[in-house]
Amino acid sequence: MPPRSSPPDTTPQAAAPVTREAAPAPVSGEARTQPATLAELEQWVRQRGITEVECMVADLSGIPRGKILPARKFLTSLTDRGLRLPESVFIQTVTGGYPEDDPIDIEDRDMFLVPDPATVRMVPWYDEPTAQVIADCVYRSGANVEAAPRHVLKRVLSLYAERDWHPVVAPELEFFLVKMNDDPDYPLEPPMGRSGRAETGRQAYGIDAVNEFDPLFEDIYDHCEAQGLDVDTLHHESGAAQMEINFNHGDPLALADQVFLFKRTVRQAALTHKVYATFMAKPLEGQPGSSMHIHQSLIEGPGGRNLFADANGEDSDQFRWHIAGLQRHLPEAMLLLAPNVNSYRRLVPDWDAPINMHWGYDNRTVSLRVPFSDAASRRVENRLSGADANPYLAIAASLACGYLGMIEKQEPSRPIKGSAYSRAHALPRHLPDAIERFTRARALQEVLGEDFTRVLTSVKWAEWDAYQHVISSWEREYLLLNV
Repeated sequence: MPPRSSPPDTTPQAAAPVTREAAPAPVSGEARTQPATLAELEQWVRQRGITEVECMVADLSGIPRGKILPARKFLTSLTDRGLRLPESVFIQTVTGGYPEDDPIDIEDRDMFLVPDPATVRMVPWYDEPTAQVIADCVYRSGANVEAAPRHVLKRVLSLYAERDWHPVVAPELEFFLVKMNDDPDYPLEPPMGRSGRAETGRQAYGIDAVNEFDPLFEDIYDHCEAQGLDVDTLHHESGAAQMEINFNHGDPLALADQVFLFKRTVRQAALTHKVYATFMAKPLEGQPGSSMHIHQSLIEGPGGRNLFADANGEDSDQFRWHIAGLQRHLPEAMLLLAPNVNSYRRLVPDWDAPINMHWGYDNRTVSLRVPFSDAASRRVENRLSGADANPYLAIAASLACGYLGMIEKQEPSRPIKGSAYSRAHALPRHLPDAIERFTRARALQEVLGEDFTRVLTSVKWAEWDAYQHVISSWEREYLLLNV
């Protein structure tokens, strides 16, 4: 089992120049024998006696959507295109509604699901042998569904591939454990651990605080091992019952798949232990929010050198241009990194979250932190994304902004020393601000795709409209009898 604690600097070596062969070994033999073709996928299913298959896609919010079907029917669907979903899956809001303006097509055409053999895994929490597989989406013509988040990330990666650039990422994902709560009007509370008491103070990096929930984390690690999810270290974060899991660095699409599956895994394991696991950006009042930091770097060709360092081991032009692109374009891309009304409660001063686009060396108050490293491990940590972000879209946005900086050869500001919280707040403060900035980001829209841009903005306006119909407890507390 991987170690479950780490020293205060838990940054993974996200920028090490690795090839697919040289990357860290998966945590189980399962991932090393993943199928590469549909024929191998069929053999994989038959050899394991699979009885059911969950075929999934991630919608805009990162929620798993798809179909559960008998293994026999799943295998038949691999050749007769029997797996279909309506394209409206990608215009469904987080509340289950739909935008009034129908951003795709009023006919709501069928999409055909094309399972990616490399993503098939056992579902470890079922008694019956059940498999799960992530699918891509195409139309009858064979054209890609541009609104699919996994395709958006593939689209960005193809731009890198055209220049023989290979980005490497390592996500760090935070989440809270909370008591089960059947009344959404009632505030969330930390759960009781093995001691029978709930946390009240800060326990950052506390070993015993993690061990309070040791049976749950044993299950999480067992489930991750069974699925070949390449998690590295676990530690307690600064919030009450707030944890962080770090992933080993690797291919962006593979890491996005793993984060997508990991979120589901943690929620399922937590339910078994009668608690909730939440990836909300700011679930508890008076506590820090939960982020998904993305370490990113760039290598030239398979097995090539790290392009973020020059021959002398100093910061390269590509490194500076990449940071400049992040500085310039990430404020326009916040809709993908902070996608919900709750997301902006996290982005406030002095709560371990950035508020502007400064960068610096080993400085955790900035948006773009550059850990001290050797040339082979030169990287930048994007600290903007919340844990509530769709991992495909957050990684796509971060890489797209860096790509634009390198193409445009932009120059960054000077790295700052000291606290960035003493500088002006320069990020969107709420969801409408983020939507409006995104609609004006022409260069970013071209990279991400026009169809996707139209769908995302339409869905997010619909979610904001739905939120506006809700009367909060704050309003009842301070306005009911006072105004």
